Amino acid sequence: MQTFVLMTKLSQEMSAKMKNREQLGRQWLDEVKHKCPKVKFIAHYALLGKYDFMDIYEAPDAISATKVSLISRENGAMQAESWTAIPYKQFLELINEC
Repeated sequence: MQTFVLMTKLSQEMSAKMKNREQLGRQWLDEVKHKCPKVKFIAHYALLGKYDFMDIYEAPDAISATKVSLISRENGAMQAESWTAIPYKQFLELINEC
């Protein structure tokens, strides 16, 4: 499994619904689990800054990670980016191979 970081910025419409955030977040997670059953979430954070939320998750491939981002956009994210995350130890090994 590969590790990914999902950075999400909500649309203004969704930002106005913060009182419903828990319910909307559960609906989003249920949809991701249904459409991407191999995706495993590791952590979920609310942020104060450019992005509203950060999720760290494992997926079998980039196609699955793309689906997670697309589902986020379908559910009110104005912006959703999935970044590849490489464990630091593995990164150091890659440096030594170059």
